[in-house]
This record gives sequence, C-alpha cells and structure tokens, in this order.
Amino acid sequence: MRFWTRGADPTLLVACDSNSPTNYHSLLAPLNVDAELPTVIVAPQSTELDLPEGEWIEVNDPSLRSVSTVATIGNHLTVGAWAHAEATRREWREVVVQHGLLTPYSPPPPHGVVWLAWSEQDAEFIATNRPDLRTHVTGSAMLHSAKSNPAPHVSRFVTPVFLGQLHGAELSRWSMTRSVTAFWRQTGAIYRPHPREEDKISRAQHALWRRMGMEFDSSLTVVDITRPVVSAFSTGILEAAARGIPAWVYHLDPPPWLEEVWDRYGMRRWGERPTLPPECASSPLITLWSLIEGASQ
Repeated sequence: MRFWTRGADPTLLVACDSNSPTNYHSLLAPLNVDAELPTVIVAPQSTELDLPEGEWIEVNDPSLRSVSTVATIGNHLTVGAWAHAEATRREWREVVVQHGLLTPYSPPPPHGVVWLAWSEQDAEFIATNRPDLRTHVTGSAMLHSAKSNPAPHVSRFVTPVFLGQLHGAELSRWSMTRSVTAFWRQTGAIYRPHPREEDKISRAQHALWRRMGMEFDSSLTVVDITRPVVSAFSTGILEAAARGIPAWVYHLDPPPWLEEVWDRYGMRRWGERPTLPPECASSPLITLWSLIEGASQ
C-alpha cells in the first residue's frame, strides 16, 4: 500500500480503495475544507490519487500512534478492509461515508461505525435493524459538486443518452438488455456503456446492438453529458438532475426494491416530468473533518 501524510501527528486515517470520482468526492474532497488537518491517506500500491489541498509527503511506513479516527467507504474492498481491521484492533473511531445510491444489495457497513448519509431517508434505510450504527446526514459532496457545475440549457426533447449498467449484479443482465433494447426502439437513444462493461458478454451485447443500428458514445463522462439522461438507477441520474439536465429512470419490469429506490431518491419514471435536483446536493455539507470532534461526543 501507499501512504501520504499531511502535518505532524495525524489524527485521521483516510482509506481510499481507488482513484474513482466517487472515492475522491466521498473521502478526499472534504479534506479541502481544512488543509491543516493532520491526516494520513492510504491507497493501493498502484493507485495515483488526486490529493487534497495541503503539503503531502509520501512515506513508506507512517506512524499511526496519534490516529484516533479512520474514514472509509466500507470494508468490502481491500484497503477499506485493512483500515477496518486496524480500527478494530486499535479501538479507533470508524466513519463510513456513503458514496453512492443505497439498495438492498449495497455492502453493509461494519459493526458500530458512524455512517455519513446523503439524506434522512438514506440514514433511516441503512440503520434499519442496525442499532449498532450512528448516523449523521451530511448531503453528498459528489452531487454538491455536480450542482456547482450547471449545464447549459438541455431540451427534454433531444435524443437521450441511456447510461449502461450491464456490469451490475442488482438487476439481471437479461432484464437490462431487454429494457435498453425496448427504450432504444422507442426513442433512438444513444447508449453510454459503463466503464466496467468490459467483460466478454457485455462486449458481445455491444456488438449486437451496433449491428442493430444503436449509436454508442463511449467518450462521454456523466459530468460532460449535454443530453437528457436515462438509466435504470444510476447515480448519474441524480448528477444530471443536479446540473439541470432532464433525467429519468426506465425499466420494463422494475422489481419492488427498485421502485423503492426510485421513490427514495425522487427519480422520475420516463414519461413523467424530469427528476428534480436532489435535496442532498444543496444541503449544507457536514465535512468529514468537522464531524471528527462530534463523533466522540
């Protein structure tokens, strides 16, 4: 693993499992609020991070004796699992930051952590049957950033972009394939594959859709899209809505859990009025560094 330190005697350890935008907004961007907070960041050996503000020094074996709090997005990936184990062994306080939409398939948070939720609804969802959890509503740094980058006017009548999710385990590949195909036949939508749609089955499906005449745009990132956006339940729907872009959800046969997700986040079905900007994008953010003091009270 790689370690970077800022300041002497760091009190906070931040565990990043990747350099993805979700990791950056969840764990690193809040550190920009206090560039003096003594902090250690840890990431996989091969990962290059966009470090927050401040003077950072890469070290091989940092001293962790002054650390009292660890922040992660959970213990379901390698570095987060290591940080959770250290927090348990050393009796550190552990803060887990919500980094995406919550579904029944989301990895459960470790026992006894402080959970930073996007909204009161998400806090209630994650804490159901989990009396060991403490929750704080912070809003979403990622959606707050999207709102701060408003798009130029986008007509709701322009051909939409469908955000692919063939890689996901939450919905069957067959149901997603049928839904995308039906939506394309109805609207002529452009398909944006998810960056993780790299497996052989996904690539074969892409090839079939191209032969059918479906237009692809693999160069688009969600923050650059200037067309209406549609997906089954991607966070990109909320990012688009936060930027003022018309956004909807679509699935031919949504299971009850998916409709609950749509309703909890205020995602509008295709054919309704577009999804409103999410409240968690405009809520005053309780930053990670400021919560550290409150977490012990």
